[in-house]
Amino acid sequence: MTVFPIMPARVSRLYELAYNLWWSWHPEARALYSTLDPTLWEQVGHNPVRFLSEVQPRYLEEAAHDETYTQQYDSITGDFDRYMHPGPGETWFSRTYPELTDCTIAYFSAEFGLHEALPIYSGGLGILAGDHCKETSDLGLPFVGVGFLYPQGYFRQSITRDGVQEAFYDKLLFSEAPATPACGPDGHEVLIGVDLPGRRIHAKVWKVQVGRIP
Repeated sequence: MTVFPIMPARVSRLYELAYNLWWSWHPEARALYSTLDPTLWEQVGHNPVRFLSEVQPRYLEEAAHDETYTQQYDSITGDFDRYMHPGPGETWFSRTYPELTDCTIAYFSAEFGLHEALPIYSGGLGILAGDHCKETSDLGLPFVGVGFLYPQGYFRQSITRDGVQEAFYDKLLFSEAPATPACGPDGHEVLIGVDLPGRRIHAKVWKVQVGRIP
């Protein structure tokens, strides 16, 4: 469970923005976090969820009373609201295929390269899948991505002074990821079961919001 500092009401939507990867392709949204504490922003790997759990409360208070910051905050949250709630015919898909807006496209991929804050990808195909999600969000397609939220398996690489390649395996902490448990209509977290020979396995469903795309 992530523990966040008390957020001043004036900038409280920083939480909401952190859990929508819309910020990953909008640098002005990322700047709302990085300008608060540039050093910490680098230390947490540009992850706004983890950033908000570690940032000093005084930086949030200062931002809430800084006219330049709050003007930028208002501008970005306004852009975000207009993006998330387009009017009829304001997206490419709704203009081009209005008769299909009630349909849903399911996109299955073993990996999604959305941002370094969510290390569930290893290469080009993952990046391609992530870009598909971002583009379909911009186009307004009725689209949902389905994949795996791997807790471990990917690694970072570095080269030593002797030219030796080293691998560092990091475990994904769900509490620090821009992901939330998926809930059903009854408000309970969603679990799925799969029957295998001699046993039944269960998996918890998580939701990663990518602009308009879950």
